[in-house]
Formats: sequence, C-alpha cells, structure tokens
Amino acid sequence: MQSKTTTTVMLGVAQTLAWASSYYLPAVLAGAIGKDIGISTSTVFGAFSMALLVAAGIGPFAGRLIDRLGGRPVLIASNVVFAAGLAALSQSTHASHVFVAWALMGLAMGSGLYEAAFATVVRLHGQDARRAITGITLFAGFASTVGWPLSAYLESTVGWRGACLAWAALHLVIGLPLNVLLPRAARADQASQEATVANKGAGAGLAPAQPRRAAFLMAYVFAVTWFISTAMAAHLPELLLASGATLAAAVGIAALVGPAQVVGRVIEFTFLKRAHPLLSARLATLAHPLGALCLGLLGTSATAAFAVLHGLGNGILTIAIGTLPLLIFGAEGYGQRQGFLMVPARIVQAGAPFLFGIAVERWGDGALWFSAALGLSACLALVVMTADMRNAPLVAEGH
Repeated sequence: MQSKTTTTVMLGVAQTLAWASSYYLPAVLAGAIGKDIGISTSTVFGAFSMALLVAAGIGPFAGRLIDRLGGRPVLIASNVVFAAGLAALSQSTHASHVFVAWALMGLAMGSGLYEAAFATVVRLHGQDARRAITGITLFAGFASTVGWPLSAYLESTVGWRGACLAWAALHLVIGLPLNVLLPRAARADQASQEATVANKGAGAGLAPAQPRRAAFLMAYVFAVTWFISTAMAAHLPELLLASGATLAAAVGIAALVGPAQVVGRVIEFTFLKRAHPLLSARLATLAHPLGALCLGLLGTSATAAFAVLHGLGNGILTIAIGTLPLLIFGAEGYGQRQGFLMVPARIVQAGAPFLFGIAVERWGDGALWFSAALGLSACLALVVMTADMRNAPLVAEGH
C-alpha cells in the first residue's frame, strides 16, 4: 500500500508540472505567440481566459468522475489532454488554432489542476486528507519559480513552438507516469460506506437549513480570493509603479509573492496545523487588506511588506480551497461539490485581469482599496460561516 507521503509527493510534482505548463505559460510565451502568428498579445490572453471558462464548466463533471472512479484515471487522462493541447498550440498558424488549443488546455485544467488533486487525496484518505492537501500545495507553490525560467529558456533556445512541444513531452514522460503510479481508489459503493462512517461529525455543526448557505458563502470566498490573486498576478508591478517604486524595484518586489506563498503554506503546515481551517482562512483573508493598508499609510517604503503579506495570505487560502469543503461537508461527494464551488472562482478569474485593469487605469494604486474591500468581505463571509457552526447546536436543541 502506497504511503500518504509518497502519494503527496507524486501529486505535488505532477501538479507543479501541470500549473507551470498551463496557468503560468502565457506570461512568458504570449508575446512570442502573438508576434509569430500575427495576432495581438491580448488575443492570446483572451484564448487563455476562454480556457479558464472551459475549466469551470468541466470541473464538476471531472469531480463526479473522481468520486466514482478515483482520481488516478482522471489525472492520467488530463496528462494526455495537456500534451495534446500543447502540441496543438505549437502547430498554430491562425488565431482560431490558438483558441482551439487553449480549449483543449481548458479541458485538462478543469480535470488536472488543484481541485482534481485535492479530490483525489480526499477519495483516498477521507477526512485525513488535510495534510496531504497542504503538502501538494507546498510542491506546486514553486510552479512559477520553475515554469517561468524554463519556458523563457526553451523559448530562447528552441522557440515558443519548441517550448510548447517540450512541455507536452514532459507531461508524457513525467506527469503521466507519476499519475499512473497513484494507488487505485476503492469501488464507489465501498468508498461511500467508508465516507459515511468518516463523515460522522463532519458538518455536524450545521443545522439542516444551513449547508446551502454555507456553500454559497464558500463559493463567494473562493471567487473573491481567486479574483484578488489573479488581479495581483496580472497587475502587481504596475500597481507598485503607481505607488512610486522604480521599475527594477517593482519587478523585484513582485517576485517576493511566490516565495511568500510557499512560506504561508509552510506556516499552515506547521504552526497552524492544529488550528481550525476556518480560523486559518479568516487570518489569510485579512493579509491582503492589511498589506494594502500598510501601503496606503506608509507609501513606497511598505511595498515589500504588501507583497509579502499578499503572498502569505494567498498561500494559505489555496489550502483552504481544499480543506474547507472537506471540513464543512465531509468526504462523500467531495469531488463534484468542489467542482461546483469553484465554478464562480474560475469565471471571475477569467475576467479579473481585464476588470481590475480598468480599476488600475482609473484609480492607480487606489485600486488596492477595492481589492482590500473584497478581501474584508470574504473575511466577513467566513465569520458568518463560523457563527453558523457555533449556533447550529443551539438551534438543533430548540427543535
């Protein structure tokens, strides 16, 4: 029987590859793709946004398959589709080809990124999956650290087409074998019985009428935090420039976000491992607003503090996306539920660079007050969820 640690490492490495070759690919290659094909860079990013919408649509279906069959066959299929999408992108000569290739990539992203990996470990380990979820994000936190330099090196040596083919090959020679070696899940009926036993106590703090509200609140928190994360990924250097930082300082400070995300996950893995996931999530949603407050009050001298605080919170919130549904609703039907909860997040993620770009254009670094307000609203939603769980037993006693 494969150990949980081994499974976590294998999924972590495979996730690093999946994120590096999809989500972090356009930042490096979009310009070269557009120039070679004769389309604007924004058109390439438009195809990427469409891929995120495809991922939102396929997510619940992929989650339901993982609930029934386990994650192994779904993740194996995602490697094949990733490779096909990257190969198709490498052969593109027209804008329509780019959109078709990214549509394929969207299918793979919806069935092969974090939600699928989290559902896989929950299907294998039930309520004991929290540390495995954290471990997977620790590995994949380095996806941009690995992906951006490697994509840039490949583009400079073999061109963007060769870079896409190289990433496709890595899916077949690294990602695919790692997912093939994952343990097989128990049959769906057996897993359902085990989950029923394991779920005793999971979600016990919710009165019968409250799970629906908890699901809406959770979907809102995930959507807001992904909006902020994607907006910062697209516009952070520009925001730092607007706050008075030099170009070199803005780029260097923006680079602190990635390591800070990993540090945040290490903090969750160590100091917060015994804390309630709702407490960890509430603290994490406050990190971005606190950073924005520091930047607003102290100006350029606080730019590094803002980037670090944003990264710390974002790193912990990535884990919360996997652990909160497990805590509130339990392991049974986790994959499909996770897919539905992430649909709003994927949709707003697709529009975040454009929408927040308008805010930056209009308000400059004042746009951070908008993102800070969103972060505070996510914290408020988590406070309401916490209150529901505390008050539910009293409600139940009154019936």
